[in-house]
Amino acid sequence: MIGFLLWLLLLFFCWPLALVALILYPIVWLVLLPLRLVGLTLEGVFALLRALIMLPARALRGRST
Repeated sequence: MIGFLLWLLLLFFCWPLALVALILYPIVWLVLLPLRLVGLTLEGVFALLRALIMLPARALRGRST
């Protein structure tokens, strides 16, 4: 609700800036989407590497009951 009121305030006081923001937001989101996908991929790769490095320690520790 507060976000909507802030948008109305921005539209009232400086409507050209508000319209530019409304137009540019989806474009910026689309440009940043590949970077998010790269980030998710790298996060998965690092998790896999961490699991491979920690595997001997987990195997030697054995089961905890």
